[in-house]
Amino acid sequence: MQPQTVETITSLIQEGEFFKLKQLLRDFQPSELVSLIEAEEEREQLIIFRLLPLKLATEVFEYLDLEEQRHFLDNLAQDKMADILNEMSPDDRTALLEFLPANFVAELVQSLSEEERKVTLQLLGYPEDSVGRLMTPDYIAIRENWTVQQVLDYIRQHGGQSETLSMLYVTDAHGVLIDDIRIREFLLAAPAARVRDLMDRRFVQLTVAQDQEEAIDIFRRNDRNALPVVSDQGILLGIVTIDDILSIREQEDTEDMQKLGGSEALDEPYLTMPLLTLVQKRAGWLVVLFLGELLTASAMQFFEGELQKAIVLMQFVPLIISSGGNSGSQATSLIIRAMALGEFTLGEWWRVLRREIITGLALGLILGLVGFGRIAIWQAITPIYGPHWALVALTVGIALVGIVLWGSLAGSMLPLLLKKLGLDPATSSAPFVATLVDVTGLIIYFSVALLLLRGTLL
Repeated sequence: MQPQTVETITSLIQEGEFFKLKQLLRDFQPSELVSLIEAEEEREQLIIFRLLPLKLATEVFEYLDLEEQRHFLDNLAQDKMADILNEMSPDDRTALLEFLPANFVAELVQSLSEEERKVTLQLLGYPEDSVGRLMTPDYIAIRENWTVQQVLDYIRQHGGQSETLSMLYVTDAHGVLIDDIRIREFLLAAPAARVRDLMDRRFVQLTVAQDQEEAIDIFRRNDRNALPVVSDQGILLGIVTIDDILSIREQEDTEDMQKLGGSEALDEPYLTMPLLTLVQKRAGWLVVLFLGELLTASAMQFFEGELQKAIVLMQFVPLIISSGGNSGSQATSLIIRAMALGEFTLGEWWRVLRREIITGLALGLILGLVGFGRIAIWQAITPIYGPHWALVALTVGIALVGIVLWGSLAGSMLPLLLKKLGLDPATSSAPFVATLVDVTGLIIYFSVALLLLRGTLL
């Protein structure tokens, strides 16, 4: 930039000819304005920047180094900087915010529009399923030396922008959260009382990188409408409200239900998802389950000789398969839901195993008796099972006990194993467990038949 140009601009500033200066600045390129700003003193820099139209000011701001950007943030009007931050490209804005202290970032994020705030929080490095993606900077923060009357006046002035007024958050001079206080405490306290008089310094908080599922559990245990979100240094960055948590809970439950049905989780509503995508989501698991069921055919082929000798055994194959699969699906659904509700930990797997052994035996005995009784009644009405009907009935009854027990154990232990391996327990969907139990159920059934019917039907 020509020295005379700098002199002309400096002269216009000194003479107060801001209208002429504003018109002159419009003719410069952003890179030229950066050079001009860097050549001026601090006072002149701020004046020049204030006179730039929004689009040009945003382009110039993006050219400045981080130290100079911080200088403008400290010295320019908040409305002006909020407009510039909203206009900045997300990556440049993120680079600036990562450079700034956490308490300053919280203030700047609050000045962004809702759409830009969402993008900024994503780009700030918060993991996709972290609390940082859920938080809003719209809250009421107060100081411990304020009076109750000051707090109420502050709420009247700024409460309209807050996400919720049920809880107020006390921070120190550095923005560190030191307490949270319910609004009712201020409504019942004397106007002259100090905030510190109402504090007990006991509060529940979330960290910005914390997993969203952990946040759901914390909300459930503490019965709160909102919880504060802090950085690793304890600085208050925002809050998460119960409506956001309920939305995440709904998404998690929906994904689990879809996975339990033997499908990948859908990323959008069923009726709006493209048909090709819907087919892709469902085809993978169907192919896996189909290949698994081929093992069922292999198991029956292995026992083909026994089936030819005792064709009566074939009549009960659907009964055997469905009973084992149903018991496994029941156990899987119950265990996955109990895990989601935090009713037990992985360290208590032995308690689950013990309960399923007892439950599986009881359920197996019930179905075994029903199966034995069904064969006995049909034999009495129409003797279709031959002279060895009692052994056939006993085979079916004992096989049902073993198969239902195995189904219960497989259905309950597989989700725990997947959780231990760091995988999603819902992946052990009911159809997957049913397929697994189908194959092993046939092996149990024909093995019992070989033991009991050898020398008679076999």
